[in-house]
Amino acid sequence: MPHYRKPTVADKVFNSTVAALTRLGVSVWGSRVLRVKGRKSGLWRSTPVNVLTLGDHRYLVAPRGETEWVRNFRVARHGELVVGRRVEPFGAEELGDDDKIEVLRAYLRRWKFEVGRFFDGVSAKSPDDEFRRIAPEHPVFRIAASPEH
Repeated sequence: MPHYRKPTVADKVFNSTVAALTRLGVSVWGSRVLRVKGRKSGLWRSTPVNVLTLGDHRYLVAPRGETEWVRNFRVARHGELVVGRRVEPFGAEELGDDDKIEVLRAYLRRWKFEVGRFFDGVSAKSPDDEFRRIAPEHPVFRIAASPEH
């Protein structure tokens, strides 16, 4: 069964607040509203996400695991990142587990206060073996520009 951590009531309130601010054009520590078409309904779905910049690349990490946005993105293969009125269409490539280690480490370095509890005690200072252990539970996508939908 795929790994998934269901949001608590507090998580839902926090996410709603971050999404509302981001829609107004206030990015909270790199937040964006991710919009992706539902794999069954075809309707646009949205959720707040943190976009990580590491070197020359940007990434989306799913700290809760196999979320609906992950499942929808795997089918749709493209989406939109929104801050205020700025809408950025994008595509992305899902990384293999061995390629996730430095991305997950950087993600935890930046957002541990927000998402650390979803990583089973692993911190940015943990050894690579610990990241290899949790990598299958946390989908990671490398963002690429997408001129069309």
